[in-house]
Parts: sequence; C-alpha cells; structure tokens
Amino acid sequence: MAEVSALKKHPCPECGGDAEWDPAKKALACPYCGTIVPWTNGVDPLGASIVEHDLEKALAAVPSEDRGLGAEKKSVKCESCQAISIFDADRAAQRCDFCGSPSIVPMDDLKDAITPESLLPAVIASTQVRDLLRQWYGSRWWAPNKLKRAALTDTLHGIYLPYWTFDAHVDASWTAEAGYHYYETETYEDSNGRIQTRQIQRTRWEDCAGQLEHFFDDDAVPGTVGVHADLLRKVEPFPTLTDLKPYDPAYVRGWTVERYQVDLRQASEMSKQQMDATMEALCSREVPGDTQRNLDVQSDYQGRTFKHILVPVWLTTYTYGAKSYQVVVNGYTGKMAGEHPLSWVKITLAILAAIIVILIIIALNQP
Repeated sequence: MAEVSALKKHPCPECGGDAEWDPAKKALACPYCGTIVPWTNGVDPLGASIVEHDLEKALAAVPSEDRGLGAEKKSVKCESCQAISIFDADRAAQRCDFCGSPSIVPMDDLKDAITPESLLPAVIASTQVRDLLRQWYGSRWWAPNKLKRAALTDTLHGIYLPYWTFDAHVDASWTAEAGYHYYETETYEDSNGRIQTRQIQRTRWEDCAGQLEHFFDDDAVPGTVGVHADLLRKVEPFPTLTDLKPYDPAYVRGWTVERYQVDLRQASEMSKQQMDATMEALCSREVPGDTQRNLDVQSDYQGRTFKHILVPVWLTTYTYGAKSYQVVVNGYTGKMAGEHPLSWVKITLAILAAIIVILIIIALNQP
C-alpha cells in the first residue's frame, strides 16, 4: 500500500486559526473566519488511483509497519462502548463521541496493520444536519415532550467510520427439486349430505441443476463498534463504487476517525457470509417451476480483493433517564436514523382513548 505524506496543521492565512474540512465548501476552511485554505501535501487526490488489494496475500502477511493516518493524532478508548477514537492531537476529549460516557482512557500509538487508503469525503454540513435533527425530534410523536423541546444538537460530532469493501468473482453450481403445481378433482360430502366436488392442488417434483456466475463489487462490511449496527444499516448505502477519493489527511482535519475493531479476517468472513446469502438468493431465482425445495449451492470464489476505507457520518448521542440513545446522519447522502425514548404517558392515554372509542361504538350499536 502506498504511503501518504504527513500533514501537521493548516493555519489560516487571515486569522491564524487551524483549518478543518468543511463539507459545505468541499475544502479546508477556517472555522473562525471562514477563509478557504489551499492544501498541498505531496499527494494529488485527483491524480492518484484507488487500489484493490489481494485478500489472500493480505491475510497471510505479517504486519510489519504502521503507515499511520498521515497527521499528528492521538487515541482514546471508551471503557463503556469499547470504541477507539482517533483525532487531532490538539483536541481535548472529555466524553466518548459514540456513547457520551466520560470513561475514556488514553491509548499508546496504534500500530494498525492496515490503514485506510481511500475515503468518501463529507458533503453534508453541520448546519444542515442540525436542521434535520430539529425536524426529526419534532416529528417523534411518541417521544416525551421534554425531549422534543430540547432538540439535542449540541452533542453533534463529525466522525469517519472504518469500512471494508470486498470484490469477488463467483462461479456457482446449484441443484434443487423444482415443484410444478397441478390440480385434481376431488369428490366429497358436505354437511348437508350432498355430494360436491373441489379442486385440490398437487405438486410434481423434478430434479434440476444449473450454473451461475456473479461479480461482487464493493460488498461492504462495517469495521465500527461505536455506532449501533441497526442504525448504521438504515443510513446505508454509502456510494463507494463511484465517489471514493484517495485518502488525504486534509479530509479528516477537525473530524474524529474511528479505528477499526472488526479486523480484516473477521470482515472477510462476514463478507463471505453476505455473498453466500446473495448467491443462494440468485440461484433460487434460477430454479424453474412454481415452488422449490432442497436447494444446494456450491460457490467457487476467485480473485477476492479488498479495500479499507473511511465513510462520514454525523452522530449525536444523548442520555435520557438511564439509557443512552444515538441519532446518525449519513455525511454524504443526508439519510438519517435515530433512537428515542417513549412517553408512557402518551401511550397510556392513547390506549385509554382507543378503549373509550370502542365502548362508544358498541353502545351506539346496541338496540
């Protein structure tokens, strides 16, 4: 994997502030005066290429060096949710960006065997996300009114999440029993003693087999443990096939980067399971007839490659009562998913109102 040049700071030429990546401007910009700061660090994001790496060779290789993220960083681990956050060395952290816990501990420099070489730059600005959050909180009918009034946006963080993507050519052989429906006329006696006829569905089973080829392109597996998995699936997909950029440290200035805790071996096994499920579904469609049974798929995987990438999300975490909740916004598409507490007062009143309506209807229909 190619190395990326180190990036320390980008001082603003107007006020001296440290520039950060601004999704709205799609550039490094000063968060204080708004000045756009050009960057050059020896890497041409437009001219560089994104490389697919041989999976089998990578799994067999012994980690020999730490390529780093191309900038001065520090790391902390949350003792509550176990997420490892990597962010700018000059930033202070009091709470975990993922669960809000104050139980975070510094970590020694990480020696990642595999570091990201490409990423999806954030394009959704924090101001737009805050507007989306206020609308989302306001539309949660079953949430407590206190929560809706608060419209919690002060815990909003921009985070780059680790992902793995996998490519593979698959040649599958399948066998199954195809079922063909047909009907027979049956005679029977009804409850009044009369002879009646009816059509009964039967199934004729025939053995069948076939071949199917398929190419998986950027099958994605999250490497994060910080964002709740069900929320992450709801804000996917991230358009990695078309819009990835070669990694440049400028893109992550001012953002937290989560270090992967689903390693390459685990991710490759998860991807294989996803691909197996897809191949079974594709082969199932090839089986003729009206129904099927005993489908067996044997898949041969060739040319398996992978990339380690970063994707942007905006995350807000809040505590209500004794429980922690997350709201996640896809930093590229703006798609949102969130968790919120339920107001049992509202639910109880709704149930009572429904019971009253039912009782009124019953009373009106009585003679």
